[in-house]
Amino acid sequence: MTFDQMLERVRYEGAHPTRERAEAAVHAVLAALGRQLTGEERVDLAHCLPVEAALTLTAQIPTTEQLTGWGFVKDLAERTGTTPAMARWDTGAVLAVTARLAGPDLLARILRRLPGGYALLFGQAELRRPEPATA
Repeated sequence: MTFDQMLERVRYEGAHPTRERAEAAVHAVLAALGRQLTGEERVDLAHCLPVEAALTLTAQIPTTEQLTGWGFVKDLAERTGTTPAMARWDTGAVLAVTARLAGPDLLARILRRLPGGYALLFGQAELRRPEPATA
C-alpha cells in the first residue's frame, strides 16, 4: 500500500472531509504509537507501513511511561489540542488501517507488548485471560 492509498483508507474510515485532515491524523496517531511501541514489534511494524508512515512511527523516542489505551487517547488529545472523543475517532481510523497492514500475527505481538486497552483501538476484541484462583 502506498502512503496515498493509506491516507485514502484513513480518510474513508475516519470520515475525514479532506486528505490533509486524514494525513494529520495519521502522523499524530503513528507518532503517539511510536512513543509507546518498542522492540522487534516496532521494527516489524515499520516494515509493513508505507515509508512516510514508518518514518513518523520510528522518529519518536519511546517513552518510559507506558500508557493504557485510554491514557494513549487522552495523551493524543492533549498533544493535538482536540477532545478525547476526536482523538479516539482518529486513533480508531488510523489503527484500523495499521492493523490490516500489520496482519494478524504481528498485531497479536504488538498487543501483547502494549498495556491493556489497545486492542479496541486497533478494532479488535479485548480478551483477557482469567486470573488464577488463589487459595
